[in-house]
Amino acid sequence: MPASPENPDLDALLARRAFGEVLSRTQASLRRNPRDLRAWHAQARAAFALGRLTVADEAIERAIRLNGASHDLALLRAIIDHRLGRSDAAIDRLRGLIAKGAPNTVDATMALAEVLHRAGRRQELQTLVTSGGTWLSDPRAQIFTARVTALTDPTGTADRLEAFARSDAVAMARRIAGFDAVRMLDAAGEYRRAFALAEHLHATTGEPFDVDGVIADANAQSALLARGKPWFTPRAPAVNGVALVVGMPRSGTTLLEQMLDRHSAVTGIGEYDGINTLGTAVISAGAWPTGLAMLPTDEALAMQQNYLSGIASMRRGNTQWMFDKSLNTWHWLPAVAAVMPGAVCFHIMREPRDTAVSLFLSNFHPKNVGWTSSLESIRRIIAAERALVPQALQALGIPHESIVYEELVADPRGHMERCLKRMGLAMEETVLAPEANARTVLTLSHEQVRKPINRSSIGRWKNYEWAFGAEWD
Repeated sequence: MPASPENPDLDALLARRAFGEVLSRTQASLRRNPRDLRAWHAQARAAFALGRLTVADEAIERAIRLNGASHDLALLRAIIDHRLGRSDAAIDRLRGLIAKGAPNTVDATMALAEVLHRAGRRQELQTLVTSGGTWLSDPRAQIFTARVTALTDPTGTADRLEAFARSDAVAMARRIAGFDAVRMLDAAGEYRRAFALAEHLHATTGEPFDVDGVIADANAQSALLARGKPWFTPRAPAVNGVALVVGMPRSGTTLLEQMLDRHSAVTGIGEYDGINTLGTAVISAGAWPTGLAMLPTDEALAMQQNYLSGIASMRRGNTQWMFDKSLNTWHWLPAVAAVMPGAVCFHIMREPRDTAVSLFLSNFHPKNVGWTSSLESIRRIIAAERALVPQALQALGIPHESIVYEELVADPRGHMERCLKRMGLAMEETVLAPEANARTVLTLSHEQVRKPINRSSIGRWKNYEWAFGAEWD
């Protein structure tokens, strides 16, 4: 991407992963010149890297309007479509790039292989791999060839993936391949080897994360909530038809979403970034958390409308409810109560050690979810969430239901009836068959939720019992 006259070093900032600074600079320059193609492109790249998908979606769309012939923009458009669950659109765009022999054909093929994998289109992925092509010479292709050979040669595939993960290849490719190997080793009962490889990946591909800062913020909220009532009144009108999951990653959030999304009146929107954006806006307004009572109502309304306009394009048909599976909502409950009053929350909990094992052995974003890099940091974050959420839901008067994952699996009908009643909806039998949900799942649970509801993951931590100390009791 050539340098913009107003932002000559955006490429350098992107290369240094200074994504927040790129967002700030491009927002300022685009206010001055809304036709700055390079600024829109840089903003899309930075927002995508930060998980700000709605910002990335708008930015890439604006860039394409200015230059619809760019292969680079088309590739990023397809990748963002994929992350927003628009798998068919992503696949069509990527295949178009490949058919044209675009300069970025190798990258487009890699992206296509990833979309097919996530969408569960195994036969198409196998065809793509077995058809050959120059893309297979790229070291990253080993990840996708392994995903094809995993079914016929799991042992050899795991060995090859682990060797690649311990090589000097690009860190992100090693991380993806390595955690694929971790999953296979765990499934094969090679628990110590799986754990050791996960430790290596976290140590060599992870990034620093301020666990103390997250816990300090949670403690500050808890001190305010100790009064047993809100320290503010709602700063915007009540919303209707918005449901939010509240809980840790890998605690059953995807299963809950897939079940509710099967209801004719509910649209699951995945890990939408709207609540994070709302929280950031509240901080920028100087209102977090003590100043929520002073948040201007016009600013709160603008924040609410920004959230609602972002989810509007994701609605399936005329469904009444949107189910948001953002995994950071637990941290922003006072902001939800102030800006999104009326939103319904579903607090889901799972055995902490099962959650911890699943987190540690999984490939979460090393920057945004860097606290998953050790069992100790996981334990501290889980403890903070467990202490804060019930207190916040009660003191803030947020309408909610509390769900224990193990009980949900044991009695899915009873839990669905309770959740749907909270939403004012009648029970539908379809919610009991989440494996029949055809939507693309973009979380790390994408394979598990294609299976009927089962208890196979309960008690998994006992395979790693030696890794847990008395502090977990």
